Formats: sequence, C-alpha cells, structure tokens
Amino acid sequence: MAPGSTRPTSRDVAQAAGVSQAAVSLVLGDKWRGRVSAATAERVREAARDLGYRPNLAARNLRLGRTRTVLLVVPALTTEFFAGVYTGAARVAADHGFGVVLYPSPEGIGPARDPFASAQAALDGVIASSMAADALTAIRGDQLPLVMLDSDPQGSLGAATVNLDITDGVRQVAEHLLGLGHRRFLHLAADVASWTFEVRARELAARVGAVPGTSLRTARAPISIDGALTAAEAALSAPGPRPTALVCDDDKLAAGAYKAARRLGLRIPDDISVTGLDDLALATALDPELTTVRLDAELFGEHGMKALLAVLEGRLPEAGDIPVELVVRGSTAPPSPS
Repeated sequence: MAPGSTRPTSRDVAQAAGVSQAAVSLVLGDKWRGRVSAATAERVREAARDLGYRPNLAARNLRLGRTRTVLLVVPALTTEFFAGVYTGAARVAADHGFGVVLYPSPEGIGPARDPFASAQAALDGVIASSMAADALTAIRGDQLPLVMLDSDPQGSLGAATVNLDITDGVRQVAEHLLGLGHRRFLHLAADVASWTFEVRARELAARVGAVPGTSLRTARAPISIDGALTAAEAALSAPGPRPTALVCDDDKLAAGAYKAARRLGLRIPDDISVTGLDDLALATALDPELTTVRLDAELFGEHGMKALLAVLEGRLPEAGDIPVELVVRGSTAPPSPS
C-alpha cells in the first residue's frame, strides 16, 4: 500500500501484480480482452482481492463516461416470471446507483433491434436470459460486460452465469410422481431451443428411466395455453396405454393441459396427475390447484444484478445455483388402478 494511504489504490494493485496501472484499469474495467492475457487479468484480480481494493466508482464513471445503466434482455414483457426478474434486478441496481432498462426480444426469441444509437456507448452492461440470447448479437450486447441467466455455464457468452437449480426442480417432480406410483409419463415440453428446457428434458428422462417398468413420451408445444391444449389433447388421445402423469415445462403449459384433459373427459388428479414449473399466480387459479416447482424470480434478478456488479468491479460473482422448491397441491395423486 502506498505510504500514508488508508486504502489501497490502483497503483498498489499494479505493483502487487507486477503490471502497469493501465493494465489494472483495463482488467478491473472489464476491457482487458485482446489487450492483456487471461493469466495477467487473473493476477490483477487476485491482487485486488488480496489488497481489498475497491475502485472509486464515482471517479471512474467520470473518467470512463459510465452511464450507470444496465440493459435487461428478456423474452417477453407479458410473462409474470420475467416481471419478477426485473423487479429483483432493479432493486439491487437502485441500491448501487444504477438504472435498469428492460428490453424484450420480439416474439420471445430471435434478433432484436438496437434500442439505442449505440448500446456500447449507452450501457455499462447487459443481463440476458438465454431464451433471448439471439438478441444480443443485433444489439452488440455480447461485446459489453454480460451476465447470462438460465444459460449453460460451459458455453455461456457471458463473463458470468446465474442459474436456478432447474435440475433439482425436475428431480423433485420426478421423485414425487414416482413415489406416488406413476410409471407412465408424458412430458409436455416447451418447443423452444433453450438450454433450460434441454436440462428439463434430460433430467426427467434420466430420473424416469432409472426406474424399471416406466415409460416416457414427449409432446412439444409453444409456450401458450392454446398451443399446450392442442399438443396435450393429441398426445393423450394417441393409441396405446394413456399416461397417468403429465409433466409440463411451465405453468402456462399445465393450464393448457388442464383444458385438454377436461375436453377428453379426464379428471385431475383421479385419471391423470399434472405438474408445472414456475409457481405463477396461475398455479393457484387452476382447479385443482397445481403442483409445481417454485422459482424465486425476484431472487433470480437480484443475483443477476449482483453478478454484473461483480463483473464491473473486477470481482468473482457468487457461485452456486439458486435453490428451488416443489410445492405439492391438488393436481397430483396416486394413479387409479388399471
């Protein structure tokens, strides 16, 4: 530490890491890629952590022209879940003097027009759901400090990834239904190319397949009640033994499945058990109320914003997936005797 100083400076970090102050600025400002090596960047971050160095954000904002504005890219504004993600992210952002601009990717997936003349000039960073990842290229958001939500940690575009423990959520659903005695399963899967839905399909197949005498069929549907109604009705009307448990990728799909079951004269849960995933307000509006996995959307948004703040400050974000919880309600029961 510099003589007479009560807090470490960027010069102290530079000396400890054996680099220039310019290199420290690049690394802690997350502008090091292509300018310094990954090993050097990690050495700078380690020196900053060891010294307890915290950048003077106000001074850095003036120097670098920071706007203290973050873009949150989501699939749709009409989804209750992503409204919760925004609420959580905005709360943490406000505590740190940041604002959050919410931007939906048209049609839920695919490219989006740049909402700014230059996203790189107008934004400090981006938080994006993997369901809206294609929008990042169009807005050049992948060239800004980026945190991905619901994204494969091994192939993420972002400097950090924040996930809910979806694998454990599906495990809880499968164990609940298997424990009730169900052996014939139908997976009503979201027809969306996204890592989070791939995880759901993979884990359900693994859990069901590990129990002798089980079967698992899959029907795909767009994430809409009408789409789920059509897909579920066709699947439940197909030849062969009817499934006794219907596992839906989200609560909206489950609502469509309810309508399909009633159209076919099937009682829930007497003739077929149904589960969802999200625990939206819709889950308790259904009759019977829906057994589903509770995902804390606001906590998800909070973690996403905290991770982006860590990236902006050159810190390592908190590790670990966010726990989820199975909420058992009236839509599941043991299968009726054949």
